[in-house]
Amino acid sequence: MKKPTRPAPKDAAMTRRRFVGSGAIGLSSLVTLPAWGQEGETSPLLADAIAKLQYLTKEENFGNCGRGNPPPHELPPEKLREAGLVPETWQLEVEPDPDSNPKVENPLTRKLGAALNWDGLMKLAEKHAVRYLHVTTCTNAHSPFGMGLWEGVPLREVLWMARPTANVRRVFYYGYHNDDPKQRFQSSLALDRALEDPPGEMPVILCYKLNGQWLTPKRGGPVRMLVPGAYANKSVKWLQHVVLTNKVQLNDTYADWNNDTESHLKTCAFFLQAPKTAKAGQAVPLTGQAQVGMSGLRKVQYWLQPQDRPHPKDDNYFDKAEWREADILPPPTNWGGGLPDGRLPAVPLQFDPATGKPLQWPLRNTIVHWATLLRDLRPGKYDLRCRTIDGNGLAQPMPRPLLKSGYNVIQQVTLDVQT
Repeated sequence: MKKPTRPAPKDAAMTRRRFVGSGAIGLSSLVTLPAWGQEGETSPLLADAIAKLQYLTKEENFGNCGRGNPPPHELPPEKLREAGLVPETWQLEVEPDPDSNPKVENPLTRKLGAALNWDGLMKLAEKHAVRYLHVTTCTNAHSPFGMGLWEGVPLREVLWMARPTANVRRVFYYGYHNDDPKQRFQSSLALDRALEDPPGEMPVILCYKLNGQWLTPKRGGPVRMLVPGAYANKSVKWLQHVVLTNKVQLNDTYADWNNDTESHLKTCAFFLQAPKTAKAGQAVPLTGQAQVGMSGLRKVQYWLQPQDRPHPKDDNYFDKAEWREADILPPPTNWGGGLPDGRLPAVPLQFDPATGKPLQWPLRNTIVHWATLLRDLRPGKYDLRCRTIDGNGLAQPMPRPLLKSGYNVIQQVTLDVQT
């Protein structure tokens, strides 16, 4: 497996003048944020910093984690076609597990000439297609790979086509693997999660679009699984096989690699713009990103600690630290990500169809940007940290000595304030 690559820096092409003019976040909203200024005045420094943020990640800027030698997206065009990794030759098989006892009345297999092809998927999409915002994060990566608007057909629509009738407890699935089982990357779900969505949760989908564009081979196209609320190891790329089984055990590749494969996305914060040096007495803009996991998000906090003032040793999780609140930015009006004019296509599931606005903010299983202005800095070296307070009022990350269920630590950087 190739080492995950970090996403490229966010687009910074938008100038402050263009930012204010386009309403990327909405100046009228920003002037109400406490950190922006005093007595109602906005801070040009913070405006410039926020103008560099884009909510959705362009396809080419997503971090990537590919399996195979070579990984499928590096195959030449003729090999992609031969492997069923272009729409014209793609097929999905849905079949019973031969090593179990499921009852499936209508297997969708190549042998029976009944595998689902691209035209069949697009026919389903005419009636059942959905789209929603979701962050992509690897269990062991230090920050999200990217934030996208994903589109596809709920998995349940295809499972019902196969007509399972008895003895099915889990759904196993995997993608193209160069005809070598040792390179196979696979994952699984409880059948219950595939067929029914918890309140407020999005459906598991057979995904074929990202930010309004067809999935590229590098992003797992033509079709990948997308499992909301889960880390990316559940959202298998280059999907071609679904197996219905009565086995209760997981078959996940990540389980074999000593990971918790059933973990939900964590709520945590990261720095985006955190300067390494600053001048004493000058205001310093600070921006970041928070991942909104299962527990939701109530606050983002930061803490500037002088290095010559050690923190009490009995406060390992910084409960006694002097945390301050940053501002969580409102929904953008320019969503970025390469969308035409930065506008979202027809209303995603997390949005009110009448108003076109998010049903809540921040949205679970997505990201949100945050910002603040560091003021009155005195000379010295500091440790700068950030964390989140989840929707239950609990500080995140909570103490987690084993990071096998999603990377979730209090990020720390160093700031040198000079005279």
